[in-house]
This record gives sequence, structure tokens and C-alpha cells, in this order.
Amino acid sequence: MKNLEKLLREAVIRGQPRSHRAWKKILIIVEGIYSMEGSIVRLPEIVALKKKYKAYLYLDEAHSIGAVGATGRGVVEYFGMDPADIDVMMGTFTKSFSASGGYIAGKRELVTYLRTHSHSALYATSMSPPVTEQILRVMKCIMGRDGTLTGQKRVYQLAHNTTYFRQRLSELNLITYGNEDSPVVPVLMYMPTKVGAFARHMLKKKIGVVIVGFPATPIAEARVRFCISATHTKEMLDRVCF
Repeated sequence: MKNLEKLLREAVIRGQPRSHRAWKKILIIVEGIYSMEGSIVRLPEIVALKKKYKAYLYLDEAHSIGAVGATGRGVVEYFGMDPADIDVMMGTFTKSFSASGGYIAGKRELVTYLRTHSHSALYATSMSPPVTEQILRVMKCIMGRDGTLTGQKRVYQLAHNTTYFRQRLSELNLITYGNEDSPVVPVLMYMPTKVGAFARHMLKKKIGVVIVGFPATPIAEARVRFCISATHTKEMLDRVCF
């Protein structure tokens, strides 16, 4: 946060690099859950800095929408924040919604502008009806508007699985990154030479993991990333830990 405030202060004081004219807009771009670190953004502090320096906030909820918060509404709900404090909210439909595509939410003026000026939206093929229906059904499920408690139960189950799996890894004295409530769980491997062997070992055991090394991470911080799901059973999680 200190580094971010330093960058904001310098941007306000010095302006643009050559002309030193004041910036028309200063945009802070953050992720809800950082995919390589498993860290949940410190949103209250980010919003406070945004308001202090009159900047704009762009929040990428790709890994957090449908995964954190009491009812799965992401990090804004997780911290009890007002969604109006976020200028641009972006997310994907490929994870929690099991579909394709994504979304950008904001003020009506912003969305209208993007619809008429964004080439990727203007010239792209429209989302197919089956995919659209899948997204709507899942959204209603998560929000409880389908008349069931399925969505709420899955949100609770994901939180339980996350806590349990992180606890098991801690008992094995493995070094993990990220927030305790983050379903993205990176486990440090350190030695680059282990990465390939571990990937083959996991494939042989039919355990799906994401192996990440240099240049996506520092060369000495290679890691395996586990992505926890609400459908994982205790037996499945135990099997990974043995």
C-alpha cells in the first residue's frame, strides 16, 4: 500500500513524463484474488487511496466472483464494501459459471461507451443462447433466485474445503502463499528442476494441478497451484495430501 500511495502521489505531482501536464485520469487496476499468489486484494485500503487521490478503480474478479463472500458476490462482499466505490468491475464466466465469455460492469455511460467503441464487442459474434442460459441459470443459483439453497450450500462448501485443504498442507509443513480464505492455493516448490517431475507425477496419479515456473514466477519460486472446488470431497483432498 505504501508503494501504491507513492506512485499515486508522484503521478499527481509530476504529471505526464515529458510535458508534466496533469493526468486526466489515474487508473488503479487490481485483481480480486491474484491467480499466482492466492492473495485477496486489500480492497478497503485500495478504495481509501483511490478516494484520497481522486483516482479510478478497476477490479478484476476473475478468480473471486462466485467463490468468496457470504453469498459468492466476490471480494466487494467479502470486505462488506459498497460496489459503487468500484468504477469498473470485470470478471469471467469460464470459472464459477462454467460457461464462456466475461463481463464488464460499471456506470451506464461506461458500458454504453464500450458497446459502441470497443472493437472486440462491436465486431465479435454474439454469445450463443445455450451459453447465455447457462450463465443466467448459474447466476440465479448463486443468488438463490432459483428457489433452492444449492448456490448458498456450494459457497459454504467451497469455503470449508479451502480452509480444510490449507490446514492439511500446513500440517505437512508445506509453504503456501495467499489468504486463508482464498480457494487458489499455491504451494512453493522452489527448485526449477522439480517442476517437470512433479507435473508428470501428478498426471500419473490423475490429479489436476497447474505447474507454474519462470518467467511467470521468479526463477527460485516455482510452484504448484491447486484450485479448490465446492465439488471436491474430503476424500479427494486427503488423497492429494498423501
